[in-house]
Amino acid sequence: MAVHLHEEDLPAGVLAPGPVAVDTETLGLITARDRLCLVQIADGRGDEHLVRFAAQSNYAAPNLRSVLGDPARPKLFHFARFDLAAIHHYLGVMATPVFCTKIASKLTRTYTDRHGLKEIVRELLGKEISKQQQSSDWGADALSDAQQEYAASDVRYLHAMHEIFVRRLEREGRTALAQASFDYLPTRALLDLAGWADRDIFSHE
Repeated sequence: MAVHLHEEDLPAGVLAPGPVAVDTETLGLITARDRLCLVQIADGRGDEHLVRFAAQSNYAAPNLRSVLGDPARPKLFHFARFDLAAIHHYLGVMATPVFCTKIASKLTRTYTDRHGLKEIVRELLGKEISKQQQSSDWGADALSDAQQEYAASDVRYLHAMHEIFVRRLEREGRTALAQASFDYLPTRALLDLAGWADRDIFSHE
């Protein structure tokens, strides 16, 4: 297992075919204001790749954009809504098709209200991940080893969690409901970007 840090793009040919786990790090939670600093991606075979973008980046990243925009390659996220918006806003790609482990958790782990990545990884896989670097400066000129490990851990376990959640969704008869939710996520991300992040357009109010 190794963590690879790349500048401005993913090298060609470093990912095996099949689903990829994806995550992002930004300067904050307001997508249009807080720039995309890092995209983490992994093919589930042991290595994690981190693509770092500088402050004045043009986000061209043709290799990364090709992978994220490949309609034949599933993308595994945890809280896909945020990552899809950031990727679309900065890289100009809608990273579909999507599987979101946070949504899958809420549909199957109804015995708890704890659906954070740390809690799910602990319960399902018996692994511990640190969230200490979550609020660190991802726009720094250099990323520390601790930041790189934190970023890598956000995609390291998504393939294994995906397999478990696929079985649980099937067991509970909620596969179709989950898929419909995943299919809606790109629209939800676009609504967020267009200014409806805090409004439920389906509510009566």
